[in-house]
Amino acid sequence: MEPLLPYVAELNLVDHHCHGVLRDDVDRTGFEEMLTQADVVSPWGTSLFDSSVGLAVRRWCAPLLDLPPHAPADEYVARRRSLGAAEVNRAFLVASGITTFLVDDGLVPERLVGPSVFTGSREHGVIRLERLAEEVIIEGATGFPDRVRRALERAPAVAAKSIAAYRVGLALSGRRPTDAEVVAAGERWLAAGGGRCADEVLSRFLVWEALERGLPVQFHVGYGDRDLALHRADPSLLSDLLRATEPLGVPVMLLHNYPFHRGAGYLAQVFPHVFVDLGLATHSVGHQASRLLAEALEIVPFGKFLFSTDAFGLAEFYHLGALFFRRALSDFLLAGLRRHAFAEADAVRVAHLIGSENARRAYRLD
Repeated sequence: MEPLLPYVAELNLVDHHCHGVLRDDVDRTGFEEMLTQADVVSPWGTSLFDSSVGLAVRRWCAPLLDLPPHAPADEYVARRRSLGAAEVNRAFLVASGITTFLVDDGLVPERLVGPSVFTGSREHGVIRLERLAEEVIIEGATGFPDRVRRALERAPAVAAKSIAAYRVGLALSGRRPTDAEVVAAGERWLAAGGGRCADEVLSRFLVWEALERGLPVQFHVGYGDRDLALHRADPSLLSDLLRATEPLGVPVMLLHNYPFHRGAGYLAQVFPHVFVDLGLATHSVGHQASRLLAEALEIVPFGKFLFSTDAFGLAEFYHLGALFFRRALSDFLLAGLRRHAFAEADAVRVAHLIGSENARRAYRLD
């Protein structure tokens, strides 16, 4: 394996979308349940360690726990448990070289702790819009729009996130809903028993309100867990909403994007306020990350692509996300340099744009 380009190896990364790490240890079953988005141990006597990400854990994470590369899965989990969650979290988070985290803590927050606890790095909040709506609707549909606005204005967050892909799909209308339509949708929601926010009008309303307050909005795009219908998570379905929100001049961030990463790159090319990443997929595909990143970068402007891990629960994902990102970005830039596609000064600039500067600019972190 070729050495990394030095300016890629030394990047101080900004992880623009991630989650917390587990507070407590897990056994092998619990570990495997978190290895992929399936949330179940692989059936029929096989193991999720027999996947690209499982093999990557054994190859690249084992040495950080003082195990040999490719250590057997049982030995890996036993060593992990013997060290304890805090030490494991610290080891992998420090090794990642990530200096700033944008954390969505809207998923099982009782089980997780923020990554900066173990590194002393900067951490910024990302507010999950559907969770906010579920908290606010408890007081009733009347006044719901204004309560959402007040909550967004008070939120100590640098961005908001929509999981419309899971709840209603991404085919959101571009029309901004009226307060009367939002109240009516809230009444339907409560009449159906409340619970999860899963209404197209409400999803649209939440996105508009966040953008109008200058909060960049992150959208889950592409593959996720089995609650999601993949064909409804294609980013091209957002085209009407992207056209309508463009005049606001506030970034829309398309997260993950696999297997729609090429289409997402097109959207970032034609809409000035659209940014993309390859988080989640980067560590999930393991040793194939270089090919995937090269596809994602085919047409996207380099000032519109960001680094993220989408790490959730397992601190290994921070380490693997950063490791495979650095490898893939270095391979991409080396290939271009060998073909004289750009000068080394261009490669240095692109590395810094993608590794941190795009995120700092889009989220106004500085």
